[in-house]
Formats: sequence, C-alpha cells, structure tokens
Amino acid sequence: MSAALGPAPGRRATERHIAPVVRESTPGIIAEKLRNAIGSGELAPGSQLGEADLARRLGVSRGPLREGMQRLTQEGLLVSVRNRGLFVIEMTPENARDMYLARAAVERAAAEQVFLRDPATAAAQLSAVTRKMDRTARRRDHTGVGEGDIEFHRLLVSLAGSPRLSRMHDTLLTETRMCIHALDATYTDPDGRGAEHQAIADAFAAGKPKLVDRLLVAHMEDAIARLTAAAQPTDHAGGPS
Repeated sequence: MSAALGPAPGRRATERHIAPVVRESTPGIIAEKLRNAIGSGELAPGSQLGEADLARRLGVSRGPLREGMQRLTQEGLLVSVRNRGLFVIEMTPENARDMYLARAAVERAAAEQVFLRDPATAAAQLSAVTRKMDRTARRRDHTGVGEGDIEFHRLLVSLAGSPRLSRMHDTLLTETRMCIHALDATYTDPDGRGAEHQAIADAFAAGKPKLVDRLLVAHMEDAIARLTAAAQPTDHAGGPS
C-alpha cells in the first residue's frame, strides 16, 4: 500500500501556506466575464481587445484585467499578435475541427465513466434536458435550443465525476458557443437537435456504451460538416462553389 502524501520533509505539519479561498479573485471573475462575452458573441471572433475600453466597461484597473486576459490567452480563446495586441480567436474550419476533436475525446472518456457509475440516473437527467430543448424548439427559439445543447454536454461530462475532464470541457464549450452561433442557420428543423441528443440519453438508459460512443462521434462529425459547409462561399446561382 502506498503511503499517503504528507508534509514535505523538514516542514511542520501545522504550516499553512495555502489558505482556503474565501471568494474568487478579481482576475478570475474578469476571465469568466470575458469568457462568457466571447461565447455569446458580445466579443466577436477576430475582434481586438482594447485595455482602456474593457477596464472602463468592467470597472476594474488594468492590472487584474491583464491577468484575466492572460488566462484566456493560455486557454487559447485569445491570441496575442506582436505589436498589435490581443484578439479573440476566429473559429476557422481548422480550429473548429480541432476543437471538436478535443471535445469528442473528453466526452467519450466521460461517457465511459458514466457507465461505470450510474448510467440509468444519467439517462434520466439528460432526458430532462432534451425535454427542455423540445419545448424551446416548439417556440422556434434557436438560442434556447443552443443553450440546451450546451447544458446537455456539460451535464454529461459532469456526471463522470472528474473535475479535470470538466475543467477541460468548460474551455471547449466556450469555443462551442462560438460555433453554435455560426451553425444556427444550418438547422432548419430545430426539433432534430433534441431528437439527436435524446438518442444519446436513450443509449445510456439501454446500457449500450458502444452505441453512445458512436452517437457522440457522429454528433461531432455532423457539427464539423455543417461548419465546413457554412464556411464555403457560394456561386452566383446560390449554391456551393
């Protein structure tokens, strides 16, 4: 049996260099606000972030703002261009493919863990989300359906009980939101999105891990295909060039 991790040799067990955090730091709050603004499209893909303007709008000084923006740079949501500044990433077809590749890896790993835990309860919780998606679809609320889509996948990963998978997934979901804005026009039938997610929930209920895996892969591949098609220029006849 391996020994439990304890204080480093020569260090008193009573030393507490890392105390409990009472609340999230200002840079953390700023990073979350910017992350949400990027995901919602308030900060558009490719747009430049001006420090003075953002500091004024957020009501913060430039120090914590820079630290918050640095966190998003490390996450890949912002890109630094030499002598020009920071810009929101653009979800090019190449970036989208890479993001969905990473998402598929995280969600497939999460699904495996769900089957080791309680797939029946997971199926019930996921089905509750798809019912909400169906209600918003009947109202022709594309934004609501898109948010339901995000909620479904965040829940799926959280049900794996892995904080690390959830942390990785949260960053990917910000990029997913950027893609969803581009994909909305490609879904002429919003009802189909709920059915696609319900099929995944049903496969959990049926205890079929291989089917869940295939459906998750197909789900990601469909999104990539739609994004690629949406990015293609059209000819004068209105068809793909």
